[in-house]
Amino acid sequence: MGYREIPGRKFALVGDDVQLGRDVIVYEFANLYGCTIGDESRIGTFVEIQRGATIGRRCRIQSHTFICDGVTIEDDVFIGHGVVFVNDNHPNVADTIAGIWTKSPVHVGAGANIGSGAIILGGVNIGAKATIGAGAVVTRDVPPGATVVGVPARVSLRIAAMFGSDPTSDLDPSPPATAGEIPG
Repeated sequence: MGYREIPGRKFALVGDDVQLGRDVIVYEFANLYGCTIGDESRIGTFVEIQRGATIGRRCRIQSHTFICDGVTIEDDVFIGHGVVFVNDNHPNVADTIAGIWTKSPVHVGAGANIGSGAIILGGVNIGAKATIGAGAVVTRDVPPGATVVGVPARVSLRIAAMFGSDPTSDLDPSPPATAGEIPG
């Protein structure tokens, strides 16, 4: 695999197997290989996008983000700084060596926003126009239009009430345990 030059970018590594749409901007120190990037998207510095990932049109991927194989991001999605996508819910070297590793794909719906420092675990679907709060760890599907925050991420009833949205979802909206409720 070779790399191609991006005009005006001295240190961006873009594999010759990357499908770049029209008017894509890739900033310095990005590492892209075997992925697809839609028209008018912007890829920030220190971003890695692996083979098998797909980024839609007009997306903004901020610095220090990692997008692995099996991640599909639809159009008009904002990804904050330092977001990490995970495609393996049970990492195990022995399974990898034996060739029985199972990829857990991630899907992000159109118009979603993912805050800085969020971690998106494998097998998760984030609905269209959903919002993931900064630092959230998303372990389950997020319904379209929902706002989730925390570790693990839960629907924010307070934010939903402020905007008059329906917080109904399959996520557990109960508050996290306090120190007195944690066993042991």
